[in-house]
Amino acid sequence: MSLPAGYRIVDVPAEANREWLVTDGWAFPGDIDPDVAAEWPSSLDWTRTRGVRTDDDELVATHASFAYHALPVPGGRARTSGLTWVGVHPGHRRRGLLRAMIDDHFTRSLARGEVLSLLFAAEPAIYGRFGYGLAAHQLRVKVPRQAALRDVPGADRIRLRLETVDAERHGAAVAAVHGSLDRPGWTTRESQAQATAFLHDPPQHRGGAEQLRIALAERDGEPVGYALLRRKTDWQRGGPRGTVRVRELCAPDPAVARALWGLLVDLDLTSTVDVGCLAVDDPITHLLVDVRAAEADWQDNLWARLLDVPAALAARRYARDVDVVLEVRDTLLPANDGRWRLVGGPDRAQVAATDAPADLALDVRELGSAYLGGLSLAAMAAGGQVTELRSGTLGPAATAFGWPVAPVASFVW
Repeated sequence: MSLPAGYRIVDVPAEANREWLVTDGWAFPGDIDPDVAAEWPSSLDWTRTRGVRTDDDELVATHASFAYHALPVPGGRARTSGLTWVGVHPGHRRRGLLRAMIDDHFTRSLARGEVLSLLFAAEPAIYGRFGYGLAAHQLRVKVPRQAALRDVPGADRIRLRLETVDAERHGAAVAAVHGSLDRPGWTTRESQAQATAFLHDPPQHRGGAEQLRIALAERDGEPVGYALLRRKTDWQRGGPRGTVRVRELCAPDPAVARALWGLLVDLDLTSTVDVGCLAVDDPITHLLVDVRAAEADWQDNLWARLLDVPAALAARRYARDVDVVLEVRDTLLPANDGRWRLVGGPDRAQVAATDAPADLALDVRELGSAYLGGLSLAAMAAGGQVTELRSGTLGPAATAFGWPVAPVASFVW
């Protein structure tokens, strides 16, 4: 889609960081002075930052992306573009700027060989019309202090060190542990800029709580897990009611998860542990002796858009053998629109265009929802969003697209 007269899409260099922040402040109102924020380390890759300028050179819209060269997908890896910082100045809405930026993002991502685009949606209703489907949910739990946890063999051999976060001292361990997980959608902070910005801890981000702390789990002297947390004090007549806010918890094995959770629910002067961005099958759902002791809710996490349907489907593996013809509708990327025969299984996948009769019909949006294995094709069919054209094909395909562990991204980029 072309922009209306008076606008043009441009690269935005690092030198325009403050201007970028001002525009973002118009799109996402907040109380942080852009002059202050401009001094903080930026997570952005300035070779992938784009904006819309007016003829008088005002920056009125922005978007950027992160390169994820080997994003975990079910049984495989896929080159992925993480769309971020999408915003339009409120004085320039309803003029097609967002649509033009999305088209620009698709074109540039495909040119780089990125077959998938992921995002976190500030407003979920927006992105479906661009072919993004809800692909992962996240769990948020509030666990009371001293909640009883089930025992796990080996947890007592995990050493825990509780320290104030220091990017130079802890950055390598955080990156190594985080990168060791292989869960669909588990996006690692691949660039040094992203890793540095993630551990930056300005007072404006603390919400009245303490400095960022790390509970670092070690086995035989090697880091094997961590929790990034801060405590917020709250004194009431009945005594201390502080909260432990966990920013990220990374536990690659059961013993580490048990050790970290055991520490979190036993911090003095607190009454609640509040954790978000967990997978819906996170170990805490099985560690709690009394599951009703925790308050839990879930919401959307990752939204996925297949940019290159055959390449994306071939990049992942399938929970059972499958041979199915998918009739995919894609009005924005015509190369994806058509029939695709998928032949795959736990150790292989091949996809090719075909003229054979279709078994299932669906929009690229629903294909994105099913892609990471967290949402069922059969469930979407029950909601009228997937159509079974040949009887008996929906169930096997839905099983094949599923995966033993739920997808999730542990942080919002």
